[in-house]
Amino acid sequence: MSAKRQLFFVGLDAFNQETLETLPQASEVDFRPALTLAEMRDDPEVDIAGLIERAASRMAEAPGGPAGVASFFDFPGTIIAAALAERFGLPGPGLEPIFKCEHKYWSRLEQQKVVPEHIPAFVAFDPHADDAYTTIGMLPPFWIKPVKSFRSYLAYAINGPRQFADIMEVCRERGGAIIEPFRAVMRAYEMPPELTEMPESFIAESSIGGAQCTLEGYAYDGKVVVYGVVDSVREAASSSFARYEYPSILPLEIQHRMMDVTRLVIQQFGFTHGPFNVEFFYDQTNDKVWLLEVNPRASQSHADLFQKVHGVSHLSVVADLALGRKPAPLGRQGRWNVAAHFFTRAFEPGRVSFVPKPEALQRVSRRQGDTRIQVMVNKGDDLLKLANQDSYSFELANAYIGGRDRAELLDKYDQVLDALQFDIEFEVETEYTTPVA
Repeated sequence: MSAKRQLFFVGLDAFNQETLETLPQASEVDFRPALTLAEMRDDPEVDIAGLIERAASRMAEAPGGPAGVASFFDFPGTIIAAALAERFGLPGPGLEPIFKCEHKYWSRLEQQKVVPEHIPAFVAFDPHADDAYTTIGMLPPFWIKPVKSFRSYLAYAINGPRQFADIMEVCRERGGAIIEPFRAVMRAYEMPPELTEMPESFIAESSIGGAQCTLEGYAYDGKVVVYGVVDSVREAASSSFARYEYPSILPLEIQHRMMDVTRLVIQQFGFTHGPFNVEFFYDQTNDKVWLLEVNPRASQSHADLFQKVHGVSHLSVVADLALGRKPAPLGRQGRWNVAAHFFTRAFEPGRVSFVPKPEALQRVSRRQGDTRIQVMVNKGDDLLKLANQDSYSFELANAYIGGRDRAELLDKYDQVLDALQFDIEFEVETEYTTPVA
């Protein structure tokens, strides 16, 4: 029997490795880290070129050469994976389409060419400029975010000039940590200088809203396929997500309208091979479909949902594409009718003084069957120092739950919350102020 080939992932962690091992492709390939998630995310002075060389060295040692490379994590994962695919002559989307997705201003410019009626008004601005608020020229409320961001990092709803001025202090202090490495790698791969050298590093957009969802899909041989729609349910009094729920409860006619917009945009980007997800709002009052953003990857946050409903994770799609072949249909062999990824959050800064015991979480997981619980913090953590948080909350734990219907999902999550007991010392002194949503 011949040895398995090696399929590499940029940003591989133990939780997703466990999911990958359940895929049908596990019989033919071993899943290896080109970079671990810790290597990719834990260095505040991220050196993209150095990470690419480290990953390339590992991949070069694969017997018979690497079988493929992919990532299901945002910057720098998707860019590193695309660069490695080009270096080794492996299937991939190419770097320019990746940048068109990930640079929020460039992405809007491309979207404007094909679906102008489905995107908000937008303008780039320099957060260091004294007249930034005037330059934007929008009446509040509107949203701001860096031209490169993920998980709503430094994304804020702006309600007036005083709040804007306060938030600019935070943006000036923290924005460069992600924007400058992103610009540097764009320059290294000779992306347009009008984008890499522009002084504007943030984008403002008019407010859009409604029911939010994400379309998971892929491009193969130039054809664009959407295979699943996941609802994104927000907290009642916050812009943070409460859960992702699959399959979507939006009317099929609305889902198909979103699919039509998706095909036009993905083709406009020149994205011809690889997974993607596209976030939308549906404004029921005005019967309006709004495109929020395009991500050149499958969402690993949705992987367990597809596993529970289809019997196979949509990381199977990622693996097939990385191996250069058309993804197999997911089918409908899962144990559950619906599934959700719940977020347990704190909404004020503080220090974690107690986290749930693993035995308590294991008991509720066994009782519910295949519920997976992932604690995201450790005892002693200062919530303000956690990486990759949104602008309004701190992620404490994730729970992945299947059910016969939504009522059962919510009932099971209540049982999980009984075991997810955290103690947080909120009296930690800090200058941090949670911006008003």
